[in-house]
Amino acid sequence: MYWEQEYECMSREDLEQLQLERLQSTLYRVGTHVPFYRQKFNELKVDYEAFTSLDDLRRLPFTMKQDLRDNYPYGLFAVPLRDVVRIHSSSGTTGMATVVGYTRNDIKNWSNLVARILRSAGLSADDVIQIAFGYGLFTGGFGLHYGAERLGASVIPISAGNTKRQIKIMQDFKTTALVCTPSYALKIADVMMEMGINPSGLALKFGLFGAEPWSEAMRREINERLGIISTDNYGLSEVMGPGVAGECRECNGLHINEDHFLVEILDPATLEPVAPGEVGELVITTLTKEAFPVIRYRTRDLSRLLPEPCPCGRTFSRMSRIMGRTDDMLIIKGVNVFPTQIESVLFDIEGTEPHYRLIVEREHNEDKVTVMVEAVESIFFDEMKKQRALIETIQRRLASELGIGVQVKLVEEKTLERFEGKGTRVIDKRKF
Repeated sequence: MYWEQEYECMSREDLEQLQLERLQSTLYRVGTHVPFYRQKFNELKVDYEAFTSLDDLRRLPFTMKQDLRDNYPYGLFAVPLRDVVRIHSSSGTTGMATVVGYTRNDIKNWSNLVARILRSAGLSADDVIQIAFGYGLFTGGFGLHYGAERLGASVIPISAGNTKRQIKIMQDFKTTALVCTPSYALKIADVMMEMGINPSGLALKFGLFGAEPWSEAMRREINERLGIISTDNYGLSEVMGPGVAGECRECNGLHINEDHFLVEILDPATLEPVAPGEVGELVITTLTKEAFPVIRYRTRDLSRLLPEPCPCGRTFSRMSRIMGRTDDMLIIKGVNVFPTQIESVLFDIEGTEPHYRLIVEREHNEDKVTVMVEAVESIFFDEMKKQRALIETIQRRLASELGIGVQVKLVEEKTLERFEGKGTRVIDKRKF
């Protein structure tokens, strides 16, 4: 068992005092050791040694992903390289890679926080956890690995890919918990069906999924097809990796590890706090990171805080699952559209498969949206009017949910690409 009750059930007053003390220490660390932050503080005339209230947080500068790229590779490290025991990096596929580092104490904290999340999801030392995230420079595989070992569970570091082998390992090694992206969990379910394997014959009980937005409907689909209880967890490499927040067995929002991370929800346009419960951009300040602390990091992820207390007894604030990203969010005909909205509608329509592609184009200065939807094989052998009826149903339901009209194109099962990592479901061909 791994349960840090003295922290996870703190009173708000005690928590805020701890946060303030840790923020003061972090500001001193970056102010004295990171030239980037020292320059930012000077430009804004911020005296980082005079912080006496969490309300002062709004005076601090933001950190952007571009700032990490501009300081590649070690410019934002707050300790000498000899004190860094681990280095991770993004792929750099959209520009210069971002590089993050960990001290020995950072690794310890990382392990503890992921162990918290695993425990809150119902796992224990008795579990066999199969980690189907990539390892290498990606933080997801290692972060979940550390947490599982800290929990005392048995770990299968199989990494991503080779789905049939994943399933064989589940069978032979009596895997009880699967860790991967939700879209890959569905791919595993598809391959199991092709192989004629009944999931009820496995020891599998839990799924811990993250790294991409997913809907409640997708959770139900995964649970039903694999016969498991699935929970969401959240993290990002620039802040730590997995371990920032995670769902408990109540599955009613992700508990934020607020003793290590200070979270704001801001309007991405004005950068002002949104009203309680409203959706905005998640902005995170690390409170205990030694090698790579970040101040007010703009994640670009969209979420909202859930103020109601959780029946599990944990007192940390909860956030909704990630609804999308400010840079993934589509503005179509003036309407904000999130791919997860489309996913939710499709899951509830009989005759469709949980795989789709959203294509946005601009013709004659007008946005055109086409949703490619996989339909069950039998629909293509029915009368043409049944296909038209299904298309009309999908179009009507999407128009109601999104507030805009879309075109729907049915494609055969397994036509659309499956993903082992993060799913890419949106193709925006517009030129701005």
